[in-house]
Amino acid sequence: MSKLVLYVGNKNYSSWSLRPWLALEASGIAFEDIVIPFDFAAGNPKLREISPTGRVPLLVHGDVKIWESLAIIEYVAELVPAAGLWPEEQQDRARARSYACEMLSGFRALRSACPMNIRRQKQALEVSDDVRADVARIETVWAEALARSGGPFLFGPFTAADAMYAPVVNRFDVYNLVSDPVTLEYMERVKAHPASRKWEAAARAEPWIVAEDEV
Repeated sequence: MSKLVLYVGNKNYSSWSLRPWLALEASGIAFEDIVIPFDFAAGNPKLREISPTGRVPLLVHGDVKIWESLAIIEYVAELVPAAGLWPEEQQDRARARSYACEMLSGFRALRSACPMNIRRQKQALEVSDDVRADVARIETVWAEALARSGGPFLFGPFTAADAMYAPVVNRFDVYNLVSDPVTLEYMERVKAHPASRKWEAAARAEPWIVAEDEV
């Protein structure tokens, strides 16, 4: 099989890059990651050189280019079905994909007001009712999934569904948005996952600062 190469943005800030990276890393899939930092006011010109959309993440597999986080996850899930990126049971897979698509298309208030920032010192942030509504919906999703599966992750073992919500774990944590024990315990398990720790270590070592994401 040709080598998988995943282009990502700054690991401190790039939530959409984190999602497929974490799914692949947690599943033990071999790939190379290349960081294209957001260190230009008008965007890094290297992005246009490698990505049809001028954005990351982007997966390159031989002559094939796949962009968008969920599309990358689906491609690799088909390429390496034994990796278990999605739950085994059909109904669980459907539910996991529904949650993933909800993340993809929703929660705009939360994502806009609270950018992912691994290095941010934990500090409460006053947020709007729309952000609170997003937080409440995500907590409901997590609680329902964990109650159904028994944990430790949304569908038992770590899957793409957990990867899709991983940036939310950072947002809830560093902006001090939640207090429910079920939510906090799930967050701790995600943060403690070896793949999460690997990404965090790389993020903290980065030299770049993106002012607009420093809330």
